[in-house]
Amino acid sequence: MNAQLRDPMYTFKPEGPTEMLLHENLARSRMREADQVARARHLVRRLSAARRWQRVSKWAAKRAAHLTAIL
Repeated sequence: MNAQLRDPMYTFKPEGPTEMLLHENLARSRMREADQVARARHLVRRLSAARRWQRVSKWAAKRAAHLTAIL
């Protein structure tokens, strides 16, 4: 992102009709919200996958130990 846009002292003087700017701002806001939701869902999926693979790993270790004891 542009460093000027992060500066609170930077003032942006838009040109053009304000109705269009309002729609653009709403669209940007919705895109940011959608991006935040997507990131949160991605983290949830990664956590779920990690837990699932941890369960599979424990099951495989128990099974290997059991079969080793039989042999």
